[in-house]
Amino acid sequence: MARVRQAALAAVAATVLTVVVAPAPAHATPPSIPSYSNAVSRLNSLTVAAESHQSSYSRDLFPHWITISGKCNAREEVLKRDGTNVVVDANCYPTSGSWYSPYDGVTRTSPSTIDIDHMVPLAEAWRSGAWAWTTAQRQTYANDLGGPELWAVTDTVNRSKGDKDPKDWKPPLSGFHCTYAKAWIQVKWYYNLSVDSAEKTALNTMLSTC
Repeated sequence: MARVRQAALAAVAATVLTVVVAPAPAHATPPSIPSYSNAVSRLNSLTVAAESHQSSYSRDLFPHWITISGKCNAREEVLKRDGTNVVVDANCYPTSGSWYSPYDGVTRTSPSTIDIDHMVPLAEAWRSGAWAWTTAQRQTYANDLGGPELWAVTDTVNRSKGDKDPKDWKPPLSGFHCTYAKAWIQVKWYYNLSVDSAEKTALNTMLSTC
């Protein structure tokens, strides 16, 4: 009887231990981030070329935050997708929730302090080939929820990044450099955008942290 009691206590202890050490859920991330090997292959397949047409860029050439579903636009869909315990009102605007910004490791609870970053900025896309696209193609790009193009991040870090590519700006959180590079490469590869030589070097350096 004593042995049965001891076995039962051991089973309970093991269950408790399992609950205590269970890891926290991973933060939500955009879809279609490639593996390291695929990222390397895709980076090497990109056309290396100098940027061009910078003077003709306008953000208005990329219609963004279009309606995706019901009253929810692309920005609001990202806030719902990437946030935790997000509650929205009848117009799809978040009334509560929290958002972890992977670029700088900061968590915020006010959606007004969260920006939706285009991984490859609109101006960078323009300089890398989007100048030749139709308006419809640029609209698809600017509202793309199917790949790792849109990220919920703090307004502070997003404004620090601006339209810079990886040779001029990297996320303050160095542990995110691998994911950042893989996501950047995926967007450029998927949309057949070029990279310049300094940008490619910076991406390879970031991939070396994977």
